[in-house]
Amino acid sequence: MAKMLGLLFMIGAMLFGVGAEPVEDKQALLDFLQSINHSHYLNWNKSTSVCKRWIGVICNNDQSQVIALHLTRTGLSGPIPPNTLSRLLALETVSLASNSITGSFPTGFSQLKNLTYLYLQSNNFSGPLPSDFSVWKNLSIANLSNNSFNGSIPFSLSNLTHLTSLVLVNNSLSGEVPDLNIPTLQELNLASNNLSGVVPKSLERFPSGAFSGNNLVSSHALPPSFAVQTPNPHPTRKKSKGLREPALLGIIIGGCVLGVAVIATFAIVCCYEKGGADGQQVKSQKIEVSRKKEGSESREKNKIVFFEGCNLAFDLEDLLRASAEVLGKGTFGTVYKAALEDATTVAVKRLKDVTVGKREFEQQMEMVGCIRHDNVASLRAYYYSKEEKLMVYDYYEQGSVSSMLHGKRGGGRISLDWDSRLKITIGVARGIAHIHAQHGGKLVHGNIKASNIFLNSQGYGCLSDIGLATLMNPALRATGYRAPEATDTRKTLPASDVYSFGVLLLELLTGRSPLHAKGGDEVVHLVRWVNSVVREEWTAEVFDVDLQRYPNIEEEMVEMLQIGMACVVRTPDQRPKIGEVVRMVEEIRRLINTENRSSTESRSEGSTPIPHAIETPSTSFAH
Repeated sequence: MAKMLGLLFMIGAMLFGVGAEPVEDKQALLDFLQSINHSHYLNWNKSTSVCKRWIGVICNNDQSQVIALHLTRTGLSGPIPPNTLSRLLALETVSLASNSITGSFPTGFSQLKNLTYLYLQSNNFSGPLPSDFSVWKNLSIANLSNNSFNGSIPFSLSNLTHLTSLVLVNNSLSGEVPDLNIPTLQELNLASNNLSGVVPKSLERFPSGAFSGNNLVSSHALPPSFAVQTPNPHPTRKKSKGLREPALLGIIIGGCVLGVAVIATFAIVCCYEKGGADGQQVKSQKIEVSRKKEGSESREKNKIVFFEGCNLAFDLEDLLRASAEVLGKGTFGTVYKAALEDATTVAVKRLKDVTVGKREFEQQMEMVGCIRHDNVASLRAYYYSKEEKLMVYDYYEQGSVSSMLHGKRGGGRISLDWDSRLKITIGVARGIAHIHAQHGGKLVHGNIKASNIFLNSQGYGCLSDIGLATLMNPALRATGYRAPEATDTRKTLPASDVYSFGVLLLELLTGRSPLHAKGGDEVVHLVRWVNSVVREEWTAEVFDVDLQRYPNIEEEMVEMLQIGMACVVRTPDQRPKIGEVVRMVEEIRRLINTENRSSTESRSEGSTPIPHAIETPSTSFAH
């Protein structure tokens, strides 16, 4: 078998060695590598294909130019060598985040006219930002946070009509905030700088945290005549016709108290009012299900809480009468398929070992119940009593991803092809990113695993069981997916979700469970097994045999494997943020969703995937 694989490797190398090679781009990258300090993680070699083998490098469809550079956490240090990366004229994505790069903003980047995504965060850059951002007319995301950039924020940023995200947090920028009236801008963070003056009205749609840690004031906090003006440092003195300071102070304090009272009253009305015009705010309503008049305590026990947007109508008695089928038993409880008398089918999760009281349970349900996203399973209703805690979800007929991957072959088992696994990965990553963006970033999933993931109507991964980890005993959390730092799930970090996502991605690539028996009582941990195989430089053995019948996917699998391994490093702050993971996975998907790929597949039908070797850091991936 080994000889056959070796022969296939040689044949494949000869076949795939023929084709375009971006010679000039390759030399530019070699010059860059030669002139900057780096870790041994980069396997760039003049004798290998830059487009097929070089870690962190992505080429266009015909492999004639390098279009993306992903060098996050690769141990780069020192200034960026001049006249190196600036020669990659087709570059669309530059990711140099989380390194130790020094010096000023690379002036040569002005030659990269196609630049769309720029990630320079968490380095040691200094000096002013470039004065003319308009040279990058396609720029969509610019993250320059956690550096030492100084000077003012260039007004030329306002010319970027495609900009969706600008993150400049934690630098030394000063001066006033320019009026960046960019309709496409969805994310802005200027916190922790030395900015002063008034926040422009066009930017007041962003949360106050985006401007914290500066000397900025909202225009709403100023009198109307000063709303768009800088206060005069030497005002003309006039005779006082107004109130003295003590009286003015009393009015201010009284006004604040009154304002708080009004806001509190408004909040209470919004929470309990059953009707309303704000359709975007998801509310809940309690429905009396008991027809017996047995007192308030009995009625309270029979209340099911439904969330707005749920078109279900049933009570506890309906659930008890429903025809139920056990779908699965997990660490947090048992899931039933309940067929109601009106032919409605729902999934009901019966929780066990809940360690929190009613108030905390209901607060968590309210947080989870308001989430609506294509890649997050909506919580439709819940029930709480001292004896029972139930959660009601939509029923997903195809079952969980775990059953698709590890269920018995035959008997209706769904086989996941490569495109399906890609869509599951993209969906789960998007879902996690949405969860992490809710409630001021305070919400995490806490228990990501294949049995908690289903397919939505478009075939993308959809997450369920959000936030349950905070309600349960920490010891119940799925061991194989648990991040090393997550010894107490009540303190789970967003980075812990990224780790669990990485394990899931490795599971999709290998077809193996996170913990699987090797023989006897020995249990193999998937992360350790993947690292050991990759270190032996025989990456083909990692991938699921069910994927080997699909042609021309080996490069994509290797790139996805790199993402998965980056997510499961032991140190939380060395893992990529989930937003970065979404971008990387979607970019791989974008590159393969082209007519070129379709034509290539038709020409190469029946070809066999080629093994690849991946170099990994000896420390970062050790477990």
